[in-house]
Amino acid sequence: MPVFERVSRYPYPRATVFAWHTRPGAFARLSPPGMATALKPLTNGIEVGSETELLISHPLVAGLLPHVPRRGMRKGAPIGLRWLVRHVEFVANERFVDEQVSEPFRSWRHEHTFTDGPGGSTIITDRVTWALPVSIPGGIDQALVEMQLDGLFAFRERQLRDDLDLHTRLAAPPRRVVVAGASGLIGTQLCALLTTGGHTVTRLVRGSAKGQPDAVRWDPAQRRLDVAALEGADAVVNLSGESIAGRFTRAHKEKVLASRLDATNTLASAVAAARVPALVQASAIGYYGARRPGELLTEASDPGQDLLAGVVRAWEAAAQPAADAGVRVAQLRTGIVLSEGGGALAPQVPLFSVGLGGRLGAPNAWMSWIGLDDTVRAYLHTILTDVVEGPTNLVAPRPVTNQEFATTLGRVLHRPAAVPTPSIGPKLLLGADGYDQMIDTDQRVASQKLSESGFWFAQGTLADALRHALMR
Repeated sequence: MPVFERVSRYPYPRATVFAWHTRPGAFARLSPPGMATALKPLTNGIEVGSETELLISHPLVAGLLPHVPRRGMRKGAPIGLRWLVRHVEFVANERFVDEQVSEPFRSWRHEHTFTDGPGGSTIITDRVTWALPVSIPGGIDQALVEMQLDGLFAFRERQLRDDLDLHTRLAAPPRRVVVAGASGLIGTQLCALLTTGGHTVTRLVRGSAKGQPDAVRWDPAQRRLDVAALEGADAVVNLSGESIAGRFTRAHKEKVLASRLDATNTLASAVAAARVPALVQASAIGYYGARRPGELLTEASDPGQDLLAGVVRAWEAAAQPAADAGVRVAQLRTGIVLSEGGGALAPQVPLFSVGLGGRLGAPNAWMSWIGLDDTVRAYLHTILTDVVEGPTNLVAPRPVTNQEFATTLGRVLHRPAAVPTPSIGPKLLLGADGYDQMIDTDQRVASQKLSESGFWFAQGTLADALRHALMR
């Protein structure tokens, strides 16, 4: 059977590195969004007998296993291949092993071995033994799987090193953080980052919280939230709100605004009543308006006057009751978040992969972006340092033009990017208003305030962020 092996090194003691792997958020942090999702959490961490069910959704990996029946897939369920994995060996600070229980591979065994490196560092050796159900002549299947494994473990190595560095720099007593919007792209990774740092997360959920000890039910549309759920919390993070992705119909626009105001009004009042020290509030660079050519936008810049600018102004204003009560309120005006698991990047990757990708919008218009992992690390930095307050731009330090973005993405994927994407496609999907507000934009936004607060960007250049997000 084919064997894949990778050796990685970390400048931290073995006990520290191993302990990180035992915490609840470790799998989520080591799984690139868009590749694999845990449908059920591990039943007992990485101890022997612990199981989890995964959904493999990466098109290349899933495409190698087309004959596997997708049993139990209900209508509307996430698309992908279900995979049951069990931990079969565990030696504290030395080793743990997981194996496939059922499909889609013919066999799969992943051994993680931890040894001491020079100067108090740690060496992790990952050894994967695997076999596909059917071999493709010429060894194409093995080459494709090894290519994916090489990208996956490069992602894991960067992720673990940068997270350990962040936790070391932000060393603090364990905090209790309440998170609204915990199931979204940013929320999932933030909760995982918090728990791998030894902090406790309470998730606010709209459905039943039964059987979820870390969850509390709330109903922001009805302004219902038990204030007692926030008592003793060190911070509340508000990531709740309807996604702006979608056709900009009247109903969609109303839902985007109402969902943000309902959630923020509910949380701001509850935070004030429970005397929570900090409210970290999602916001967006849409505050400045879709097009501000020739300007470098800082937190002191005037607001825009278009649709989304109005939404963001109202969104930020809804947090005022918390600020009036003496709560530290930080409003993170987030740029375009790069991840293969969602957002603006995900729909572009398939087009570029088949050689049909190109820039969106005017070639010299500015795009202010940030990697998903720098986004969640900035949230953690804001929670723990107590120095970030008020509106704060959450963007990478080097914005790019639309042409630079397309050229860099094409280079990372080894695909051409010379032909612009016709506007007709995005206009059909988003409508005229959606195209105007989300595609035909020009925003060059400064990150100086965040940098001066002591935040360090792990993905400071676009190429770094894309290589990480796309496992290159």
